[in-house]
Amino acid sequence: MMSQTGHVLSQLLEGKFICQVTDEEAWRFLKRRENADKLEPHLNLLNRTLTSAADGEVFFAAYLSLGDDERKVLQNQFQETTSALVPLVEWLVLVQQASEADMPVTMGSAIRLNELQSVIEDTPAYAEQLEKISRYRLFNSTSVNLDGQLKQVFRRLTDMGYLIKPNQDKQIYLATGRIEHLYDMLKFIDETESLSLSEQAEAAISQGNLL
Repeated sequence: MMSQTGHVLSQLLEGKFICQVTDEEAWRFLKRRENADKLEPHLNLLNRTLTSAADGEVFFAAYLSLGDDERKVLQNQFQETTSALVPLVEWLVLVQQASEADMPVTMGSAIRLNELQSVIEDTPAYAEQLEKISRYRLFNSTSVNLDGQLKQVFRRLTDMGYLIKPNQDKQIYLATGRIEHLYDMLKFIDETESLSLSEQAEAAISQGNLL
């Protein structure tokens, strides 16, 4: 049976974002400095280091040092993320508007799929926006009905780690710490909007904590 240290190390090396929502036990493990210090030598052997976001509430592994191969990987990741920003932001806006929430979706936010679907069905403008969002390559929905479009969007967001569904018998999703990482990326891009995409990627890589 894998130890807790092995379990957490495995998740980090798989590129997972560990937060209280996705894996509370692993998150509590990493919140203890002595445990994080214990993991660091194992990560370092594979040119990784433990990194955090959202004021230390989200943990993930980043490259320890950057050679040409690592920089190429990170540039590709940055460009993939930026290409997904428009559909992700439009989805976040749609959920906030349909939920009539004062605050945007953040880590731990609960999204009740059935309630969201009812509101969208009753509001033509929201239904039109959902259809547009679902057609983006990121979600790639081919459904002609709202139910299919919405479920495909939520399925992809879950696959990408932005949402989890704690109880498979209930249509309730929770936003994960990866949402906070997305906001960090949006803030960074806003601060460097005068730079080209390649320059932004280089700047993000030099910061080290966004990728």
